[in-house]
Amino acid sequence: MKGKLWAIGAVAVAAAALGYIALGDLGENLVYYWSPTEMVAAKEKAIGATIRLGGLVEPGSLKPDGQTLNFRVTDGTTAVPVTTREVPPQMFREGIGVVVEGTVDDAGQFQSKRMMVKHDNEYRAPEGGAMPSDAAMFGTLEGE
Repeated sequence: MKGKLWAIGAVAVAAAALGYIALGDLGENLVYYWSPTEMVAAKEKAIGATIRLGGLVEPGSLKPDGQTLNFRVTDGTTAVPVTTREVPPQMFREGIGVVVEGTVDDAGQFQSKRMMVKHDNEYRAPEGGAMPSDAAMFGTLEGE
């Protein structure tokens, strides 16, 4: 009988430890995925939370400023200003689909710590063994 109680106690302690590890600080580890409209609607809930903001880089909004890159992400209804100090992906440009991860400050400015761009997964080989043009190869560089 004593061994059976000891086994039940050990299982209970193990279950409690596993529950604490699995659910402890769960709220701090959540990452929300929102569109700009959803983020603006969340208001206070968005401030300080880790968010993945998805949309398009608004045409005409891309403004490099020294070590900082400023642009706006839009879903066609709402646009959110984004600031990052990260090096953007090579394909990053205006009008491309983007997901930025970061937090919103009290002023409503999204501070991005990570950027991902949407791209086409289809590879298109040059026709007849021709080399791609310089414009096609370097079209994602700044100013192009």
